Amino acid sequence: MAARGNTSTLPVQSQNFVPLIKYNGTTAAGGDSLRQNLNLFYESGDISWMLASTALVLIMTPGVGFFYSGLARRKSALSLIWLSAMSLAVVSFQWFFWGFSLAFSHRASVFVGALDNIGFRNVLAQPSVSSDRIPDLIYAVYQGMFASLTVAIATGAVAERGRLVPCVVFMFVWTTLVYDPIACWTWNPAGWSYKLGGLDFAGGTPVHIASGFAALAYSFVLGPREGHGTAALNYRPHNVTFIVIGTVLLWFGWFGFNAGSALAANLRAVMAAMVTNLSASIGGVTWCLIDFRLEKKWSVVGFCSGVVAGLVCITPGSGFVPPWSAVVYGVLAGAGCNYATKLKFYLQCDDALDIFAVHGVGGIIGNLLTGLFAADYIAHLDGSTIIQGGWVNQNYRQLGIQLADTVAGAAWSFAVSAIILYAMKLLGIYLPMFRLRASAEEEELGIDDVEIGEFAYDYVEVDRDIKAMSMDQEKEALLSGPQPAPPMEHQQPIMPPGIAPLGANPTGGPMNLPPGVTPAFTGGAGYV
Repeated sequence: MAARGNTSTLPVQSQNFVPLIKYNGTTAAGGDSLRQNLNLFYESGDISWMLASTALVLIMTPGVGFFYSGLARRKSALSLIWLSAMSLAVVSFQWFFWGFSLAFSHRASVFVGALDNIGFRNVLAQPSVSSDRIPDLIYAVYQGMFASLTVAIATGAVAERGRLVPCVVFMFVWTTLVYDPIACWTWNPAGWSYKLGGLDFAGGTPVHIASGFAALAYSFVLGPREGHGTAALNYRPHNVTFIVIGTVLLWFGWFGFNAGSALAANLRAVMAAMVTNLSASIGGVTWCLIDFRLEKKWSVVGFCSGVVAGLVCITPGSGFVPPWSAVVYGVLAGAGCNYATKLKFYLQCDDALDIFAVHGVGGIIGNLLTGLFAADYIAHLDGSTIIQGGWVNQNYRQLGIQLADTVAGAAWSFAVSAIILYAMKLLGIYLPMFRLRASAEEEELGIDDVEIGEFAYDYVEVDRDIKAMSMDQEKEALLSGPQPAPPMEHQQPIMPPGIAPLGANPTGGPMNLPPGVTPAFTGGAGYV
């Protein structure tokens, strides 16, 4: 229980809160609001902070969608935003149905929870398993946002070639079999990692390592995109503005993600916010400098990627480590995740959005650094938490505990994710709705066109019409047989509406070209 200090010697006017009544557990399961004022058990400031943190974490899910959408090609831009929205909806229902109970029931085993709270049954005023400062009710809503975000991160692996309906099914099953058990053993006091002394303040293993290795498994099972390893896929992110918007939403929401994990409005939450921002800043600058060394350009995408890497890395240690260590987190996150983007080439895996490199590797780095830099006095800023600390407190055993938790989370997520996906792939042979991968023709058209029927940009439809017109012309030419080509000086390029050939007079007059120069198509950036 969080220590509140002794106020008996202070004058009444100096006391800034009313002493609370401890929840006695004698009322109906979860509390009986008709017989007792359940608000007396908790401070309104803590409840307010947790509600605000819940909203902050929620906004991170569309942030992931915008970030992924900007990184992908324009023909799949909308589908990735759609998937992030669906993850919030699907996992919210799963969390209500049995997810919360499997992770945070009060009678959990060392591996997974019981079904006592299925359908949010008895989820009301009883103190949560993680802190008696907040009730089950607000804790359930807050942790539900964590589960939704984790799934949104992982399912970005379907980018540009994965079908959407099987991915939605995967969301529900994966949350049940992977996320819920890992969350239970990490954060539930009954869990084996928690009992062993594992330190994970806000989700290094349940959120980032789990999502990163799930994305790796999804990428392996789906296989590479058409043209992988050729110049056809050597493209730049199609919308850097979307990447910046996604980064801003993530950076903003991460204050609720990390600082909110203090589960109360206290100095530990403030410290978590401080180190979170510092690690993100250093991570962004580090990644940007590495890219500049290679490209001699200041990359906005590189900076944004480094910010996210810094945020990921500091997540497990944000409530345990001092501010100076956040600089180390940021540097190692920016450098480590940057170089980890090359791993997909050695693994021969088409991780299109580098989810494994940023979240999987970033989570591993953060977990291990927490074993080094966790400090007992930082954890005790909430007035109640007591830990032995890491290497800075001469607790050299902590690094081994962190490593055990890391390996277990990575192995469980990768193995179970692969089993789920291979089972769905086999099922897809008999039930087409479970077919994981789009066909080559569907992939060429784009997931937005084939499965959503809407587009992020109006001109995608214009491009589709131009391609259809070109195919019709080729078909007519084949049917009519070979025709003599007109003289070169009479040939005119076929242009999209509103695009003029090089040198053309915009008023429709004669072309202004130097002697010997032929017209050329100047439509700007290539269509995808």
